[in-house]
This record gives sequence, C-alpha cells and structure tokens, in this order.
Amino acid sequence: MPTAPLTGELISFVSEDRPLEGYLARPAMQSEALPGMLVIHEIFGLTDEIRAVAERMAQAGYVALAVDLFANQNKAVCMARMFAGVFADSLDHQGARDTRAAFGVLSGLPGVDPDRLGAIGFCLGGSLAIALACTDTRVKAVAPYYGFNPRPLEAVRRACPVVGSYPAQDPTAGQGRALETELTEAGIASDIKVYHGTRHSFATPGPSFDGVASIDAWNRVMTFFDEHVVSTPGPA
Repeated sequence: MPTAPLTGELISFVSEDRPLEGYLARPAMQSEALPGMLVIHEIFGLTDEIRAVAERMAQAGYVALAVDLFANQNKAVCMARMFAGVFADSLDHQGARDTRAAFGVLSGLPGVDPDRLGAIGFCLGGSLAIALACTDTRVKAVAPYYGFNPRPLEAVRRACPVVGSYPAQDPTAGQGRALETELTEAGIASDIKVYHGTRHSFATPGPSFDGVASIDAWNRVMTFFDEHVVSTPGPA
C-alpha cells in the first residue's frame, strides 16, 4: 500500500540555556493545523528506530517531534543522570525538564494544533512520558512503553489519559499493573496491557522484538490517540 509523502528535518532548540535537537516529521501536504506528537527515545538516544516512530506518526496525520535528549552532551553521563533522576526526582529532574521544553517547542510549531497534543515514549522515554502527563496540562494522552512510574505513584492521579504497553517478562510489568490500579481508582481513562511472553523492548527492532505484540500495541495506541488526542475539541 503506498504511503503518503512526508517531510523530515533536524531542528534545534534551547532548554535552560543548553542546546538540544530533534527530528521533526510531518505530512508533506498539509492544509490545516494537525495534532502534535512528542516521541521520546530509549536509553540509546535518537536512533533510526525512533525516527521511524515519528515518521509513522506523521503517516497517521500528526506533526511528530522526536526529541534528542542527549544532543551535544556526554551520552554516558547524561544517561546516568537521567536514570538517577527517574528514580530520585521523577517529575523534575533534568530529563523531565528537557522533555517539557521539547513539548513546548512542539506546541508552538507552525501547523500544530496546540489543543491536540500527545506523547509516546519507550523505556526511559516511557517514564518521561508519564512524568510529562503529570506536569503539563496541555497533554491530552500519553503512551508509555515499558516505562517506570513517578514517585510517589499518587502523582499519576493528576495525569491525562494513558495507554500503556508492558512486557510480562520484565520488571516494568509490575509498573504497568500498579499504574492501571492507580488510574482506575482516580477515574482517569486508561488502556494498560501486559503482553504475555514478551521481554523489554518488544516493540522496537532488536533481539526482543515481538511482531504480534508490537502490532497489537501500536493499534491500541493509535485507537486511544484517535479518541483522546485527535478528537479532542478545541476551545469554544
């Protein structure tokens, strides 16, 4: 089946006086403001696989920004600080603030509808997507893949709707189940699924890739985003 033409470019922006970058993908033929999607990478940084996620989002009618949180920095040091922050100060460490800065850039791009914004993230990016959901009211829905929950967990009671995908053979499976319980008790719309027999990074190419689970997760995510991002009414 032929795919619609896209445009892709690297962009630069500033977060707290530090230069960061991102890969911006959008439909080549755009006549109206489209929903925006922030794509947040795994520990490996902005890889071809993450750029491909942004392009899939663009194929689906989003303006997608895949942020590079490690740009212009020592990657090893940055990774260590980022994971320490996820567990010690999960809502306001440097990575969470940089994610919010990238989200602000996305919301202000030409051709992006600032009332229809979401985020999708993988592993580290999944954790950052949940943190974003708890700290920025502009986010309409997030899709964490095998991410860790913020501490305290009660923070998710102020989150937007969440569609989460977790591998059963991974410590994050428990994170997904705990997240589902907390969101349900808070009355927040959610679709959390733990995939039997899968391992960490089941949704991206690599030794743990699971095609069946990956397709199912993607379809769930897009259906959820259709309801909570694309169909979100703007201001009256």
